[in-house]
Amino acid sequence: MILAYHLIISAYGFWLPNDERGSWSEFVRAYELAQFGPATKTTTRRSVATHRFDYSRRESMRASLAHESVCFNGNQARAIAMGYSDYIKRSGLKVYACAVMPDHAHLVINRFRLPIERICEQLKGAATAQLNRENLHPFIDEPYNNGRLPTPWARKGWWVYLDSDVDIQRSVKYVRDNPIRAGFNSQRWSFVTAYG
Repeated sequence: MILAYHLIISAYGFWLPNDERGSWSEFVRAYELAQFGPATKTTTRRSVATHRFDYSRRESMRASLAHESVCFNGNQARAIAMGYSDYIKRSGLKVYACAVMPDHAHLVINRFRLPIERICEQLKGAATAQLNRENLHPFIDEPYNNGRLPTPWARKGWWVYLDSDVDIQRSVKYVRDNPIRAGFNSQRWSFVTAYG
């Protein structure tokens, strides 16, 4: 039985559909990425982030995108967390760990009344709304003709189903340690509830 989820929300350009390590995409939607080959759909629910890949190829792929890959600064990361906090308080969602990184976010979330796909979309929406309120949207200077801004997020999210206390504890530790492994300070958010 699913007890919780480890949710990864990617920023635009972070993990491309034809990344040679694999992706959760079934096809390449962006015309500019098609030249790099088809989607690399993976069936594993385990991380492939540490698999070897051609860094220069990935940078070429990112350079071909319609917009520059998103890299959140500290103020944007704080705004994203505030957006998450607002949604979490309104919905009653329980979060056991959260790390907002420059190009993605990790959350460990208790099983909830909504499907994880919907939670992912609502968290992205809440974060974007907060970025807009603070005039911190990464594409604030690149509106479409209708005035709307391009999304700073990848189309979907990535989640792992957690079905034991051991899985949840391992995921919580992974998320807590993620900023430190990347050379940043540890993160503590008021909306995180201790697991156990």
